[in-house]
Amino acid sequence: MPNTELMEAIVENLRTIYDPDLSFLNIYDMGLIYNIDINEGKVNILMTLTTPACPNANSLINKVIYVVESVPTVNSVKVDITFDPQWSIEHLSDALKYDLGLL
Repeated sequence: MPNTELMEAIVENLRTIYDPDLSFLNIYDMGLIYNIDINEGKVNILMTLTTPACPNANSLINKVIYVVESVPTVNSVKVDITFDPQWSIEHLSDALKYDLGLL
């Protein structure tokens, strides 16, 4: 699977994970995923949480690993958490901002 198709499959799977507090928003369109790096089946994801004290951090990380590992040709997944920059509603996708009446 070429990297473009692989990236699309990963993003599609990430869009199935919904924020536990904002259950109608998926983590990808919320802007919690800052970067996805793919190298020969190894996927490194840099993501953030809405707050450093997120009680669901481990659950979210495990879900990200699970859904990305389920994509064919993905051999391993590593998730790093950062709070730089700190998440805000400015990270929402434009489509989601539009849907929420923020644009």
